Amino acid sequence: MTQATESLGGAPASHARIVGVVSAAHFVSHYYIIILAPLLPFVRADYGVSYTEIGLALTAFNVVTAALQTPAGFLVDWLGARILLICGLAIGAGAFIVTGLTDSFWLLVAMFALAGVGNTVYHPADYALLSQHVPAKSIGRAFSVHTFAGMLGSAVAPVTLLTMQTFWGWRGAFIGAGMLGLAVAALLLAIRDNAAAPPPPVAREAGPEAAGWRLLLSGPILLNLGFFTLLALISGGIYNYSVVALGALYGTPVTTANAALTGNLALSAIGVLIGGMLVGRTTRHGLVAALGLLAIALFTLLVAQVDLGTIALIAAMSAAGFFSGVIMPSRDMIVREITPPGSFGKVFGFVTTGFNIGGIVSPLLFGAIMDHGSPWLVFILVAAFSLLAILTVAIRPRPKA
Repeated sequence: MTQATESLGGAPASHARIVGVVSAAHFVSHYYIIILAPLLPFVRADYGVSYTEIGLALTAFNVVTAALQTPAGFLVDWLGARILLICGLAIGAGAFIVTGLTDSFWLLVAMFALAGVGNTVYHPADYALLSQHVPAKSIGRAFSVHTFAGMLGSAVAPVTLLTMQTFWGWRGAFIGAGMLGLAVAALLLAIRDNAAAPPPPVAREAGPEAAGWRLLLSGPILLNLGFFTLLALISGGIYNYSVVALGALYGTPVTTANAALTGNLALSAIGVLIGGMLVGRTTRHGLVAALGLLAIALFTLLVAQVDLGTIALIAAMSAAGFFSGVIMPSRDMIVREITPPGSFGKVFGFVTTGFNIGGIVSPLLFGAIMDHGSPWLVFILVAAFSLLAILTVAIRPRPKA
């Protein structure tokens, strides 16, 4: 870590620049994930396609990301995180600029698939850069800023995209979003990165690829993959189905249910920053994650069992969101502390594929529950997944001192 620090000049400002530009890239990644949602009515009307047909673009984006994110992690460790992150930003930006400049629905679907290729690099490259360049005493706070930046990207995307649509149409909004990615790529080009992270000697003797896959399929890494998948299922249930589930379960007005969801999202962002400060004061990241998950389970069980009324419902959902945010920096530290030097890209690329797995399973699972007429099960399952996630943390091997 000292070498990485010295390669960037050794001054605290260097660390701040790295955290800033990597967080900006994470902002862009979440911005791009949201890009179609606010513009969907305009795109659909322009091309005269069904919701199912336009959904193919999102499916292509997510399937490509899920399939290629782990290979992208290997490339990050082999070629370097900075160059891969620049390429990912450029690919995503280029795909959306082409989308805005052309007039073909099937080309739009193809460009979303190409954007999925660009999306594969963010998690492995971001975490590799932060782990290589930020001192151990500050890495937890760096992870929290990084996560918060992604949340901020999701939050500002709808209003800024719709503003651009008002002035320049939906195509202009896509082009504007692409220019944002190119701007961040240019910032990365301006940052020097001499901190090469060659594979450890054992990996070279055994063959980097073979040794890498043995690492990824080891028990501790697979437990983290399960951990991230469960976290994605938890957020998928709350973010996408809590509003309709509350309406079906208690007759909660849409405005009230959305206020509860907004509270959940807002307090989650605040919780991330609190969690970042917390990981700097303790090394017991598993305990922090377990207590936070237990709190999520308790608050969601309360929502499942009791019609709380407006104020108490918003408070309970907000509290669950706060604890979901608090555990995020600890989540990242749990992965980092079991990752060998030179393997941050492949390990983070592999375990964060759990987000995609959960994103694929979640709509099928919770959608079937709602179709079956059992809205209370949405919250029960969120609580159950929280408790299962505690198990993955509790049985994980402790890192060597």
